[in-house]
Amino acid sequence: MTKQVQRLDRVIIRFAGDSGDGMQLTGDRFTAGTAEFGNDLSTLPNFPAEIRAPQGTLPGVSSFQLHFADHDILTPGDAPNVLVAMNPAALKANLGDLPRGADIIANTDEFTKRNLQKVGYATNPLEDDSLAEWRVHAVPLTSLTVKALEGFDLSKKDAERSKNMFALGLLSWLYHRPTEHTITFLENKFAKKPEIAKANIAAFQAGWNYGETTESFSVSYEVKPARLAPGVYRNISGNQALAYGLIAASVQAKLPLFLGSYPITPASDILHELSKHKRFGIRTFQAEDEIAGVGAALGAAFGGALGVTTTSGPGVALKAETVGLAVTTELPLIIVDVQRAGPSTGMPTKTEQTDLLMAMFGRNGESPVPIVAPMSPSDCFDAAIEAARIAVKYRTPVMLLSDGYLANGSEPWRLPEVSDLPDISQEFTTAPNGENGAFLPFKRDTETLARPWAIPGTAGLEHRIGGIEKADGTGNISYDPDNHDLMVRTRAAKIAGIDVPDLVVDDPDGDAKVLVVGWGSTYGPIAAAARRIRAGGGKVAQAHLRHLNPLPANTGEVLKRYDKVLLPEINLGQLALLLRARYLVDVISYNRVRGLPFKAEELAGVIQDVIDSD
Repeated sequence: MTKQVQRLDRVIIRFAGDSGDGMQLTGDRFTAGTAEFGNDLSTLPNFPAEIRAPQGTLPGVSSFQLHFADHDILTPGDAPNVLVAMNPAALKANLGDLPRGADIIANTDEFTKRNLQKVGYATNPLEDDSLAEWRVHAVPLTSLTVKALEGFDLSKKDAERSKNMFALGLLSWLYHRPTEHTITFLENKFAKKPEIAKANIAAFQAGWNYGETTESFSVSYEVKPARLAPGVYRNISGNQALAYGLIAASVQAKLPLFLGSYPITPASDILHELSKHKRFGIRTFQAEDEIAGVGAALGAAFGGALGVTTTSGPGVALKAETVGLAVTTELPLIIVDVQRAGPSTGMPTKTEQTDLLMAMFGRNGESPVPIVAPMSPSDCFDAAIEAARIAVKYRTPVMLLSDGYLANGSEPWRLPEVSDLPDISQEFTTAPNGENGAFLPFKRDTETLARPWAIPGTAGLEHRIGGIEKADGTGNISYDPDNHDLMVRTRAAKIAGIDVPDLVVDDPDGDAKVLVVGWGSTYGPIAAAARRIRAGGGKVAQAHLRHLNPLPANTGEVLKRYDKVLLPEINLGQLALLLRARYLVDVISYNRVRGLPFKAEELAGVIQDVIDSD
C-alpha cells in the first residue's frame, strides 16, 4: 500500500503517560534521531518529583515535548500538533494544551473502566464523541507490543514494558526518523541483558511496521533538515553543556577542577556527568550535605583548584555562610544554582527564576558576588567558561543561575573550535610582594583589585585565612573601623569593576518604542514572541542580560532609549525591582510562576498590548 507523504516545516510532539511508562526515554530517543537527521529542535521534559507517582493518576503523568523544524526555532513550542497518550490520565492532563484539529494517538488498552474512574471520566472519551474536534487514532499499543514479543521468553508484564518502544517505532515511521541510532542505543543499554535488548528492538521495529501497514495512518510526514551554519553539531541538554563548559574552563584556566556537591534536583546530572571525566583531571566529591559540598569546594580553591559546587535553591540557602566566607577570603569559587520552583521543597522538577535576589543579597553583611545567567541549553557551556573567567581573574565567588527548563531541555549545539576558546589562566603568586621579603596577601592588582592567589605550602608566602576581617595589605586580623569600611568598599568596587560586554539590542529598524528585556531562560520565548510581532508588521526591540551583577555599563542608557520597557520573568518581578531601583525606569513587569516556561503566543499578546497602550 502506497501512502501519501506530506511535507511540513515544523512539528510539535508530546509523549505523555505514567512516570513508569518510559516517556522521558521515548522522547529522548526520538530527539536523538531528530538531531541525527539534522533538524533544529528544542525540548521540554515535564515529570513528577516522585520516584514513582501513583499509577494512572493525574499527578503521576510524565510528558516530553519536542519541537523540531526545517528552520531555526527558539522554544519547545506552545501547543503540540500530536499527543501520544498512553492512558486516560495522560489524555486528560494534556488535552487542554491541544489545539483543535491536532492528532491524538491513544493507547486503547489502558482506557479501562478503573483507569477512567481514577481521573474522573464517566464515559470513555475515545467512544463518546467528546474528542470530535481532534483527529483520534485509537491504537492498542500494549496488546500489539505483547503480541510482537510472543516469541521471547518474557512475562506478560515484562513484555508490556516495551510499549514505549512500540510507540517510538510508530512515531519514527510517521515522521521519517532514522532508526539505526535507537537500535544501537538499545543494544548498548541492555548489553548485559541481550534478551531484553532484542525484545525492545523487536517492539520498536513492530511499531515501525505497524505504521507502514495499518490503515489507521494513511499519511506520513517529512520535515527536511534545517539549514544550520556549517560545523559539527550534537544534541545537548543544559546540564550536560554546563558540565562540559566547566571541563573546558578547567583546561583553559590550567587548573584542576574540583566539584563538591550534594545531589539535588534538578542539578544532580552535572555531578553525574563530571564524574565520568576523570581523565581530564576532574575530581568529584559527593558530600554528606550541602554545607560540606561547598566547604570542600572552597577548600579546593584555597589549594589551587577551580572549585565548583552545584545545587538548587534550597541548597543555596544552606551554602550562604560559606559563600560569604569565599567573599571575605577572596577566593575563586563557582556556585551553580539550577533554579526550581520554591519556596522550601516547592516543586523540585518544575522551573522558576526565583533565586535572583537570593543570589544578589542572600548572605550576611555587604557580600556582593558576580552573577551570570545562561539563556539556552547550549549557552550553559559558554556561561560556565565566563563564570570561571570572572572567578579566577577577580578572585571571587560567582553565582551561575541556570534553571530546570534549561537543565533538562536540549537543542543542537555547534561544537566550538578549541582554538577559539578563551585563555582564562592566571598565575599563582610564587614570591613575596612586599618590602624586605614580606608577603602581603591583600596587596591588590591595580586594575582588577584582585588579591594574590598563593598556594598553601609555598615557602615565604604563609598568610592568615578565615572569616574575620583582615587588614588591607597585610591580611592581619583587624577590628579597625576605617579599615573595615575600606575593605567593604574595596570588595564592592572589585565586583562593580568586572569587565562585562555591553548590552546588545536587537532593534531591526532602530525606531521601536517598546523594549523587551529578559534574562536567563526567557530568551527563547521572548525572541520567538518578538518574531511574531515583527512578522505582523509591529516594531519591538529586544535585549537580553547575561550578566546580572555587575550589569553592563550601558544598561541605563539602553533602558532610557525606549518609551516603554517590558520585563517578563518567571518570578514576581525580581530583576524589575533591581532595574527600577538602579536606573529609575518604570519597568513594566509581566510575571508568571506556574513552574513552566513562557509561551511565545502568550508573550506576543502581552507585547502587543504594551505597544497598543499609548
